[in-house]
Amino acid sequence: MHRFKDLEIWKKSRIFCSEIYNTTSKFPDSEKFGLTNQLRRASVSMPSNIAEGSSRKSNKDFARFLQITLGSAYEIETQLLIASDLKFISKEELDLLLKNLESIIKMTSKFKSTLN
Repeated sequence: MHRFKDLEIWKKSRIFCSEIYNTTSKFPDSEKFGLTNQLRRASVSMPSNIAEGSSRKSNKDFARFLQITLGSAYEIETQLLIASDLKFISKEELDLLLKNLESIIKMTSKFKSTLN
């Protein structure tokens, strides 16, 4: 069992979730139930799955939750690219978010590999 609050990937994904909320707060109102909702749910899913997985008794179970976290990360990447295509976010904002997301993906993948 791992203490999720001590995990750097949990801390970073929690901060990233706040960044997504701040970014999507500027999206058009017409996107409230579209990209805004999708991005927010996927970003909340990342630290939530890390926390839930850390409570599991086996590393194999934890690794499965980290895989779900990675799935949410790639979902977010796709949605951010679509938001950029639709001009909801600037190229600079996209680049910064993708850089932060890539860091979380790398850390999560590396940590997951230590559990196997």
